[in-house]
Order: sequence, then structure tokens, then C-alpha cells
Amino acid sequence: MHQSQSRDFPAGVFTDQTGQPGGRGESLPRDPAVDSTLALLREGYPFLWNRRQRLGSPVFALRLMMRDTICLSGEEGARLFYDARLFQRKNAAPIRLKRTLFGPGAVQGLDEAAHLARKAMFLSLTTEEHVDRLVAAARAEWRAAAEAWPSGRDVVLHEAAGEVLVSAVCSWAGVPLARGEAAERARDIDLVLEGVGGVGPRHWRGRSARSRCDKWMAEVVRRGRAGKIRPPAGSPLATVLAYREPDGSEMPLKTAAAELFNLVRPTVAVSRFIVFAALALHEQPRCRATLAACAADDPYGEWFAQEVRRFYPFFPFVAARVRRDFTWRGFRFRAGRRVLLDLYGTDRDPESWGDPERFRPERFRDWSGNAFKFIPQGGGDVASGHRCPGERITVGLMKDAARWLASELRHEVPPQDLSIDLRHMPARPASGFVLRRLRAS
Repeated sequence: MHQSQSRDFPAGVFTDQTGQPGGRGESLPRDPAVDSTLALLREGYPFLWNRRQRLGSPVFALRLMMRDTICLSGEEGARLFYDARLFQRKNAAPIRLKRTLFGPGAVQGLDEAAHLARKAMFLSLTTEEHVDRLVAAARAEWRAAAEAWPSGRDVVLHEAAGEVLVSAVCSWAGVPLARGEAAERARDIDLVLEGVGGVGPRHWRGRSARSRCDKWMAEVVRRGRAGKIRPPAGSPLATVLAYREPDGSEMPLKTAAAELFNLVRPTVAVSRFIVFAALALHEQPRCRATLAACAADDPYGEWFAQEVRRFYPFFPFVAARVRRDFTWRGFRFRAGRRVLLDLYGTDRDPESWGDPERFRPERFRDWSGNAFKFIPQGGGDVASGHRCPGERITVGLMKDAARWLASELRHEVPPQDLSIDLRHMPARPASGFVLRRLRAS
């Protein structure tokens, strides 16, 4: 039957003869399992990609946590997922994610005007000037940490990077941090991240750590509003304190605390990318030599950081909900249905990335900047959509840390377990990447 294309929808999305979205269409290819939650825990990051291959379709349905779920993968799936006319974030994330990662009223769960206003606040804090200031703070912390590391003692880079980044981001943000407090805060933030993909005790440890972090951030906001903390003008804390909702109201205390933490937590999470960068330098001596010989403004540093983000696992997928019934490429999407976009599989899709299992920074030499092929921290337009606003910060911190590891910090990598368990989300090398015989040049 002929279907007319609607001007209200992107290419491939159609309306029925009444002009309403949906109406007709075939059912989605479906995973036959009664529920796939245990399979997700067994398979980890490749879970969605495995089903895409098995079902021969970049869009399919399954049951997850006893709920019908639509799954999208690849560039075309990402283009569809980030159409805000068709999908929304309100009530999309599982409760366990809200209670560990996002927090109450946070930007990740907002849509339309409320989202755009809150997103603008975050974008104002990720300008080139802000990123340069944060990277400089991290560079100073790396050098101070190296001087303080005990001679002859092994250092676990995952733990060290967390402490460095906590100190740097708090200094940059205007958040007071007592002497010796960085290690405690870094441990709690790591527990929060661990709790996102964990079950049982691991998840509950994450929930407990999130509660401590919320109290920390709420006290900072409370003291700031009372004038007991006077952050520098234009600093992230000052910006959060001054922010007003579109109706002119002040953010509720819990929401302001969550958004301040949404600046601190993702910055500390970059420690995992830095550990992966160290692993790449260890396993790819050619890349290490090239990076060490590069000038600070050489584009190779950015290619290397981007390839680390593409190649190594960070978060496996993101969630949304279908806003209204529609049909795409003949498949029905029902309003209210939860939808997952496969980040991990899309970044390793052979249709977009030739030889995706090979680590090759030079692939970014001629990269077009396509916002739907490369989505380690989400896709689409960063200003108007739900792509992470902190990607500039992530890449800046990674480039600087990788260059420091390659050219300034003399070290050895002793025998250790560098395997990456793809069932453990978010992932990292099992050993945390141990460094030995450290000496700054």
C-alpha cells in the first residue's frame, strides 16, 4: 500500500492516511527470549550488537527487565533516536540509573524548553576558555601528584587519575576541597559509576556513595546561597548558583546539587578514558612514539584521543521513550515504549568504520565530524539535543594526560592483568593499570 511521506518527519518516517503518525506498519524483528536481562549481564557491552547481527536488523525489539524495549544501532538508528520530535527523555532512564548517575531533576531527563535552557548553562561552561583552564588545572595536579608519589612504590593509574581529576575539577569549579579530601571523593565517585552497571551489593554501594555525594554537593550549594562560599565570577559554581529556570524560579536545592555533581562526576569519569589511553600507549608503541614526538598543537593528539574513545568501552547504551506513535521504514513504534541506542556497537560498526577492531588514530585524519557515526558520549547536535556537552573537556583532558604519560612521566608497566571484562559496565583494565619506577622528566 502506498504511504505518503510527512513533512513533519525525517526521511523514512511516515504517517497513516488520517495524517496521524503510526497507523500501519510491520512488527519489529524480535529477540525470542522471554526476557533478556540475564543475557545482558552475561554478554555486557556486545549485547545489543550481538542481537543486531543475529536478527539482521539495526532495529529490533526484546524484553528487558520484563518490559518491551526497542533497540537501535548504527548511524541510521542514531539519526532516528536523536529526533526530539519522536523521542523524549522524561521517565526514560531506569530508576536505578537516576538514583546513581543522574540525580533528581537533572538535565538528562528534561525535554524541550526546560532542556534547552539547562543545556545552555552547561554549554556556557564548556567554552574553549573554560576547557583550557580545566586542562591547565589537571596538568598542575598531575605534576604535583608525580612529585608526591613515594619512590619505589607502584601506582594504580585508575585511582591516581581519579584523585587528580577531583582536585582539578573542584579547583576549576570553585568547589572547596579540604586537604586529603580528594581521595575520599574520588573513591565515592568511582563507586557511583560502578553502581550504574552493577547488581546486588555493587549497586547498593553505588547508591550509598551517591547519597554521600549528594550531601556534599547540597552543602556546597547551601553555603554558596548563604554567601559562605564566594566562588569566582563565571566559575561553574557561580553559574549554578545564579541559574534561573525559564519561569524565573531558583532551582530546587536537590536539583542544583545534582547539576553541580553533573559537572564534577563526568570529569572524574574521564579517568577511565585516561587509563584506556595509557593502555593504548603500552600496547601500541608506534602511537606512543608518535605522540611523544608531536608538538602540543599537532592534530595527532586529538586523533589519538578520539580513537581511544571509539575503540574502548565506556557506556554501552542510552535510553529514551517514544513520544508518539509513528512508523519508520515500515516498522511500528508505539508511544511510551522504551528505546535503547547502542553506543558501543555503533562506534564499532564495520559499515561506518573500516577494520573497526584495529586501533588506528589516523582514521580521524579525514573524519567528517558525522555526529551519528561516532557516539561514545551520545550523538546529534550538542546544543539542541542530548549529546554530552562535556566532550570538549573529555578530549582536552585525555590529550594532555596522554602526552604527559608519553613524553614526561618516565615509568615501567610491570606484568599485570590488563584484560578488559566486557561484562563489567563501565569497563576498565582489571589491574587498574599499574605504573612502576616512576620519575618525571
